[in-house]
Amino acid sequence: QLQLVESGGGLVQPGGSLRLSCAASGFTLDYYAIGWFRQAPGKEREGVSCISSSGRTPNYADSVKGRFTISRDNAKNTVYLQMNSLKPEDTGVYYCNARNWVGDYWGQGTQVTVSS
Repeated sequence: QLQLVESGGGLVQPGGSLRLSCAASGFTLDYYAIGWFRQAPGKEREGVSCISSSGRTPNYADSVKGRFTISRDNAKNTVYLQMNSLKPEDTGVYYCNARNWVGDYWGQGTQVTVSS
């Protein structure tokens, strides 16, 4: 079965941190660019961060720049999103996407709630 599985979400207070993981099974992530997306209730899905297959060209949405860090460990077939200084507006379901010129795969999402 080819799938991506996100984990690491949960409830955290403002200013706290979480690390999300995106693990692939049934295929390897070596030649895929990875993106993290999120969707808040009643809003459109938005891009949060992306990283190339090499891991050398990370990009971030302005809203998370300086607070979030994307990384990948191809040996573990896993991509991470370290989220620091979390704000209530970061609340939403976070999705992992793996994409290259022939494939496009999505995970099921993991809930992140930032609330006091």
